Amino acid sequence: MEKLIITAAVTGSLPTKKKTPHVPIRPAEIVEAGIRCEQAGAAVIHVHARNPQDESPSTDFQIFKEIYEGLKARTHLIIQISTGGRAGMAYEQRSDRLTLKPEMASLTTGSVNFPDSVYANSPELIERLARDMKTHGIKPEMEIFDVSMIRNAVELAEKGLADPPLHFDFVMGLKGAIPATIENLVHLKNSIPSGSTWTVAGIGPAQLVVNTHAILMGGHVRIGLEDNIYFRKGELAPNERFVERMVKLAAEFGRPVATPDEARRIMQLK
Repeated sequence: MEKLIITAAVTGSLPTKKKTPHVPIRPAEIVEAGIRCEQAGAAVIHVHARNPQDESPSTDFQIFKEIYEGLKARTHLIIQISTGGRAGMAYEQRSDRLTLKPEMASLTTGSVNFPDSVYANSPELIERLARDMKTHGIKPEMEIFDVSMIRNAVELAEKGLADPPLHFDFVMGLKGAIPATIENLVHLKNSIPSGSTWTVAGIGPAQLVVNTHAILMGGHVRIGLEDNIYFRKGELAPNERFVERMVKLAAEFGRPVATPDEARRIMQLK
């Protein structure tokens, strides 16, 4: 079993300072959160940008650039930039950040109903983003909200728009997407091509449950305030405490944690 890769999704699009004072919003805060998460044991940081004035999701290239350059200069983390659509659904709003040429970027391979909106990803949009990632040498993390999205990701590889081995992130427990049951996690894991790597992101209270099973099943884990702000019921905590808990759990189960360079080897990054 390979070492455990811990991805820290430190900001996301929704948590605000009012909900938790620990969520980093400004670029400098996100960089500092990345530094602390790396020190705690994370190998990957999943990056969203926010407007510092009102904490809303942002598509501003300069904000992404400031975050990217800060993390690049001060950490050895694998920087994974989100191409998610909460800040703006259009291709142009989601693609320019890829010119920063991060090692990884998220790519959602289908549409899904969020609790308050439709997260639309047309086949044309998915292919255009995939083509951009391939052009810039970026490995996509296939964001999977339901089983059908796995097939869509595999078709990208069949068309030459993504290079095997593919890497998947199973997003579980979001209302409107696949429920966070162990049976569903096993099915998702068994549905991806042989040789692929996978991680799991559990939403809210599902985070600790699915992460624990991923450690035991040979997968990898995503933690952070994007997905869950509570360390335990009623207790808020900063991102690095969630990383520390995964490191401790992995040690209990006899599974070492991957450094950023070890994670690069495991996911076969260029």
